[in-house]
Amino acid sequence: MTEKLEQLHDILNRTRSEVAKVIIGQDDVADQCLAVILCRQHALLEGVPGVGKTLLARTLAAVLGCEFNRIQFTPDLMPADITGTNVFNLQRNEFTLLKGPIFTAFLLADEINRAPAKTQSALLQAMQERTVTIDRTTHELPGDFTVFATQNPIEFEGTYPLPEAQKDRFMLKIMMPPLDRDAEVQLANRMATGDSPEHRLEGGGVQPVLPPGELARARSALLDIEFRPELLGYVVDLVRSTRTSESILTGAGPRATQALLAAARASAALAMRDFVTPDDIKRMAPPVFEHRLIIRPEFEIEGVTARETVTKILESVAVPI
Repeated sequence: MTEKLEQLHDILNRTRSEVAKVIIGQDDVADQCLAVILCRQHALLEGVPGVGKTLLARTLAAVLGCEFNRIQFTPDLMPADITGTNVFNLQRNEFTLLKGPIFTAFLLADEINRAPAKTQSALLQAMQERTVTIDRTTHELPGDFTVFATQNPIEFEGTYPLPEAQKDRFMLKIMMPPLDRDAEVQLANRMATGDSPEHRLEGGGVQPVLPPGELARARSALLDIEFRPELLGYVVDLVRSTRTSESILTGAGPRATQALLAAARASAALAMRDFVTPDDIKRMAPPVFEHRLIIRPEFEIEGVTARETVTKILESVAVPI
């Protein structure tokens, strides 16, 4: 195991410990978010209100030494509200750029499907190219730029569904379930004693494990994780199977292959290994595929879900020995 990879494992262990001081009962969700951050990608967080989606993103930013901004998406939000605009400075007799909240390292796009398509599309260039164009001038975003977009899975009135092209830019769709009873009792006990998760985060109870700007160096260790050639073929076979399944109208594209390869490496790193196993690929396949698949209407009427379809694909594709 290389020295860089050992350092990454140490960073991940300390990050998990710090995040656990604030976030209760969401260890798997936190790991998936860490995988997205390690791969320098973006995540779509879905869960009912109050499960801690915003708090998780804020905590990860604090622990990893990154700047954090939040945008509350609403139907009247305009693209310039996100990207910023040029304002004329009378004293200097020139235009000055007033940067929008998108100029940050970690961006929480809260209830992204509440904004119209024109505003949603303002994120496309930023997510893909990490640049923003304002009045024909292109501005670079921070190198660690990561979007955590949230959606409410139970309320669709007044929302604008994300187009497929935008959903494909999210590496993972992370489902954030309600807490189980033990975790909820633990949360209630903290609240009753004045030790709420928000208080811990804002009161200095969480310590950063990385100085600002060091996240990129930690990411580079992922390349030291071995990915056997036969497992590369397994990833491709899984992606191609989504295009031939009888219940799927539109399967995953090449970007899903790239996402699954990167996610499997991140999964191996989180498991403190220097090689990828088939289990890493199987573990990350559902969050990589689920939001990229369109189920045929006749199967959707019968109650077939994308998650069930992915499970069947994982069962049908042979695992290399």
